[in-house]
Amino acid sequence: MSVAIVTDSAAALPADLAREHEITVVPMWLTVRGVPEPEGRRPLEELVREDDVTTSAPTPGEFETTIKESSAAGHGVLVLTIASSMSATHQAATVAAQAVDGPVRVVDTATAGGAQALVVLAAAEAARMGASLDDVEARARSVIDRVRLVATVPTLDHLVRSGRVPGIAGWAGRRLGINPLFEFRGGKVKRLRPALSRDAALDRIVALVHRSRPAQSRLRVAALHALAVDTAHELLARVSEEERPTTAFVGEFGPVMVVHTGPGLVGVAWWWQPDES
Repeated sequence: MSVAIVTDSAAALPADLAREHEITVVPMWLTVRGVPEPEGRRPLEELVREDDVTTSAPTPGEFETTIKESSAAGHGVLVLTIASSMSATHQAATVAAQAVDGPVRVVDTATAGGAQALVVLAAAEAARMGASLDDVEARARSVIDRVRLVATVPTLDHLVRSGRVPGIAGWAGRRLGINPLFEFRGGKVKRLRPALSRDAALDRIVALVHRSRPAQSRLRVAALHALAVDTAHELLARVSEEERPTTAFVGEFGPVMVVHTGPGLVGVAWWWQPDES
């Protein structure tokens, strides 16, 4: 490839896809009971039982090392990060890029999880086709403008505590027994009309994907979850049933994201690729 692609582990990109597309993933960090560890060292099932867990971005030094290794053969490097509104990761990657000789670009995907992964995969596909750094970056930015992520969670309490949504939303979820729905796009969490049950929430997510379909386009989709893998596979099957997507996979939210969303999240990230592109 003429351009190397780097991202962070908030993308929830399955390891097999990362290897297949030659994408380098820099891990986010957790501090568990005062001890730091890279994301991915322990299973999510174990970490959600811990009470004292905080998160942090990769350091500029980690990104600098990765960028230098990725550009060793003279390639340009494109770094695609989690939304800067959620993490200092983008700033760390930017500082690292400034310290490295050679063509390096850092792009804020303004999203996370499966939506970030879809942006990363689109960029990697362009790189594999021999596109220039300018064109690979343009491809990524085009998908950033199109990609959507809609999910449901058992409660908004975790998001309320992290400051991502107003506190009253969490109160309503607890008091009324509703199933919260939200969209993460443009670096912001937007509350959607809640559903009265988990099944109703999933129905609404499927309907949102199908209603958003433009003419003459192909679906790129990822189902995402936090300890709800069976539901994620079911959701992906329902979304894909009529569409035959070009890209379709299930990705598990990593512990860094689950600290903010809580376990039980399930949702879909998607974008529609015009047939001519």
